[in-house]
Amino acid sequence: KLRALCRVQQLEAAVHPEEAAAAEQQSAVLQVSRGQKVTSLTACLVNQSLRLDCHHENTTTSPIQYEFSLTREKKKHVLFGTVGVPEHSYRSRTNFTSKYNMKVLYLADFTNKDEGIYTCELRLSGQPQTMPQSQNISVLRDKLVKCEGISLLAQNTSWLLLLLLSLSLLQATDFISL
Repeated sequence: KLRALCRVQQLEAAVHPEEAAAAEQQSAVLQVSRGQKVTSLTACLVNQSLRLDCHHENTTTSPIQYEFSLTREKKKHVLFGTVGVPEHSYRSRTNFTSKYNMKVLYLADFTNKDEGIYTCELRLSGQPQTMPQSQNISVLRDKLVKCEGISLLAQNTSWLLLLLLSLSLLQATDFISL
């Protein structure tokens, strides 16, 4: 059935090439918007630094542009990213890491003056027609939790699964008893 459907689409493309091109472009746009969806934005404290974890889907091979910003007193301040220009006052205080489906921003020397609404915004490079995807989080210094090891479990559970499987294997071979 799939081959027949593909053949019908090929025949339709030969008969109506402009419609086929528009449909292909629309399909690419849909894939693009799915590939950049922000799934969550969390904040916590590591020593005196604010850590923002921006989790996102990654179902595309296109490069993802990103921007972390702070809105305070109705004014947007770009902290870090590839979309807007970061403000000079934040450049020396930010540290950024990126993984397959997570972007992490550290803001050093976090104080009450840095409180506000933080935003993680993603968009695909070279795709101006796609809407940016974003998440916001309100950050107040006295309400922040410390970043704990448990949050690492939520971000990457594969090592925990490996540990549990290893324990089961060791127990099965009578190497250890639980």
